[in-house]
This record gives sequence, structure tokens and C-alpha cells, in this order.
Amino acid sequence: MIDLKFDNVSKRYIVRQEAAENASRHRIIRKIQSLRRAAREFWAVRDVSFEVKRGETLGIIGHNGAGKSTILKLLANITTPTSGEISINGRLSALIEVGSGFHPELTGRENIYLNGSILGMRRHEITEKLVRIVDFAGIQQFLDTPVKRFSSGMYVRLGFSIAAHLDPDILLLDEVLAVGDASFQSKCLQRISELKQSGTTIVFISHDLGAVERVCDRVLLMKGGRIVKSGSAREVINAYENDESQISGLLESHGLNGDEIAKIRSLSFRDSDGENRSVFKTGEPFAARVEFEVYLPVKDAIIDIIFYTPDGEIHCEFTTEADGEYPRITKGSGVIEFFCPELGLMPGIYHTDVRILQRGGVEAIHAKSRVTTLRVDPGKAGRGNFFMPQEWRLSQTKIIEESGVALLHRN
Repeated sequence: MIDLKFDNVSKRYIVRQEAAENASRHRIIRKIQSLRRAAREFWAVRDVSFEVKRGETLGIIGHNGAGKSTILKLLANITTPTSGEISINGRLSALIEVGSGFHPELTGRENIYLNGSILGMRRHEITEKLVRIVDFAGIQQFLDTPVKRFSSGMYVRLGFSIAAHLDPDILLLDEVLAVGDASFQSKCLQRISELKQSGTTIVFISHDLGAVERVCDRVLLMKGGRIVKSGSAREVINAYENDESQISGLLESHGLNGDEIAKIRSLSFRDSDGENRSVFKTGEPFAARVEFEVYLPVKDAIIDIIFYTPDGEIHCEFTTEADGEYPRITKGSGVIEFFCPELGLMPGIYHTDVRILQRGGVEAIHAKSRVTTLRVDPGKAGRGNFFMPQEWRLSQTKIIEESGVALLHRN
């Protein structure tokens, strides 16, 4: 039996060309002017067809912007196709973003009922599974605490635990393993395996290729909104790993691709002792290390790391361009390290992109998306989107009583 079917499905968005804004103009005028800008079509998904059999686990991989998440949003009815038909046979639940639907002022218990209802569970089902959900998430002592006081790890564990106990016919999972520590990721994979063995049909999107190979019966490789390869997990992952480079428009004119100029090897994060870590606290000393290979010298090079949230919001960037200097990178192996005395990112999960560019170039010489994931736990106090390192000094005026007369004395 076929549980999911895509029949020549396409999704088009209308994108208006961005232009430099004049901040001195009124926002209404700027809005009107933006509507006059030339619009272009962007096809997030183009003529995609595939079927998923009952009980099958299908993986979808590809670079950012390939169309993977759009497919899941179309399946979850978050958006509708521009053309084509989608057939769904069975009760479907989607975990598009871990923890979506949580209300920060409600307790963990209240959010279990709220989030479970959003994901399609009846109240009596949630009550029956409450203990299992809480045990899996490991938040027993914080169950009646508002989730705004949860650490990022607790928040993530609870979100996945709710979705993992839905027992749907069809389950859609988007990047659920991009967060949490290794122990929790192992529990997630175990639960996915249990659902698979019970006959649940699963569509699984992840940049964790090891997890994709472990749980998926079949994998689709997406590129530019189209399926470019379909087959066994190992076969498709090999094709993806051999196609990681991005072509630079500047280099195309010379008949070269990015891999023939330079290639990013790895990104790692280190603490003040030089130890590799993926979890830090706000305000901790922090260093990022990029290792790369250079095959042809690059003059006026730029190397940067971009930190962004799971929903794509960019929070900050480390870049060699910050001080206005553009180093020359020469043939051979190279390492660049960025040092931050106090990490300014607030608690949360952050993905990273790394790029090597040439000053004035239109595109990256080489770029890697979602190279690694950084988890930031609560550390130095503060509110807002960013922690600002600070110093403070206290000055007081004392009141001294002498013979019934109040005298002022300043420290």
C-alpha cells in the first residue's frame, strides 16, 4: 500500500528584488517602493514525483535550499502546491521544528497537552502517555515549571518526546537530530527505529548522514528543487558527498570549480583549555577553528563563519573582513582561529555555515552548510537577543547621624 504520493508537484514563490533602503524615508514610503520592485519566480520544488510505501522510511538529503523542507511543509499542509497532486493515506504527524507550539509561560505539563493537541493527539491519549513522555524527556522534577526557565536541552528533549509518542501512521521529521547531546540523539534514533519496526511510515530529513544511513530504507537527493538521485542510502549518500562544492561565478569564467581552488575541511569549537566542545554557556571564552586546503593561491581572501537559528535567522558572523584586512592564502593546508573572550550568543541551538570567498567575488569559492551545531546553555545573566560583556562600578552616598544632625558622606 502507498501511504504518500507526490505526482509532478511544484511550489513557486514570488521574490522581489532587494534594494538598498534609505533609512531617512518614512517606512510607509519604503514599503510602497518595495512593492514596485521587479519580482521574479523562485521554484522551491519543481516537478517532483515519488511514492512512499507503508512502513517504509524515506530519507531526503541535499544542500540548504535544495527543497527538502518545502516537501515536508507540503506534506504537512503548511503550504499548498502550485501544481501537481499530493496523496496521503493515514494519520499524519509532523515534527518540522522541535518545540514549535510551546508557550513559554506555560509549564512543561501544560505544554505537553497543548503541543500534543496541536500535533493531533486527543486529551485522553496524552494523559495515558504522560509518564512515558516525561521519562523519555528526563524532566520529571521540572514538569510543573514554566518552559521559559528550561535549558535549551530540556526544551529540545520535551519537544521530541511529545512527537515521538504520537504513534501516527505517517511521521515527518525535519532535522530532529541537529540538537541535543550524543546520549539524547542515541535515544531519538532508538525511538525512530522502534516506530519503524511498528510499521510507521517515516519521512526523515537530516544533515546527519550517518543517521540517514542507519534508519532509512531509501534516500532521495535533492538539488535545485528537483530529485537528482534516488536509491539505497549508501549509494545516494556517496553521490551527495561527491557533490558538496559550490561553483563560484567568478571562477566559472576561468573554467575552474571551487574544489580546484580551496576546500573547507572542518569546523570545531574550543574552550579556554583548547578542548573541543559543542556545548558552551553564554559569556564563556570561546574559539572557532576552521581547517582548509588551498590548491591555488587566493589573493584578498575572506573566511567567515555564520551562526543562525534553526528557523534561519542569522545571529552573528565571525569574519576576517571585520578589521578591513584581506589575507593571501597560499597553496597547502591552513587553519584559521577566531577568538571570543565572552560568547555573546544567548541560550539556544545554532547552526553554522563556513565560507571561503575572494574579495569582490559574487559567490563563495567554497562553502559548507550546517557544518556543525552549537548549543548554548544559560550562563551569564541577561535579556534580549545577545549578551553584551560589561563592567560596573557602584558609588553611594552614606547618611551619618551626629548629634541629631544628618550629614552626607560620599564614598
